[in-house]
Amino acid sequence: MSDRPSPSSRNAYKAFRTITTRWMDNDIYGHMNNVVHYSLFDTAVNGWLIDEGVLDIHGGDQVGLVVETGCRYFSELAFPDTVMAGIRVAKLGTSSARYEVGLFRNEEEAPAAEGFFVHVYVDRETRRPKPLNTRLRTALSAIAAT
Repeated sequence: MSDRPSPSSRNAYKAFRTITTRWMDNDIYGHMNNVVHYSLFDTAVNGWLIDEGVLDIHGGDQVGLVVETGCRYFSELAFPDTVMAGIRVAKLGTSSARYEVGLFRNEEEAPAAEGFFVHVYVDRETRRPKPLNTRLRTALSAIAAT
């Protein structure tokens, strides 16, 4: 018997972003290279934050720095798949958030991969932790896992 967690289903995620794979995402083995999964996690979360109006990548006074990451792989992704990235917040701290992202291949119900990363939100200039501002906390609370 394996201690490996089972993948979540699509309905376990609160927000979604569609990401198109690229030719260069495939590696010599004909599937998506593992490093691309991490790029998709980052793209999904930061794209969602920008769309929600809570991340200004050029002028905002608060930015999220990644301090921890992880990923479990369940099946392959490859070009020309379309990836539906499910996003949820597993934990909200004073100045941090743990994001969990499921990468769903095309219309599949089980994710091909599930990952997480922790953002510590800091002052853009000093790089010191800064409490989540009200707008950011509200947006993250809306996609918090229950």
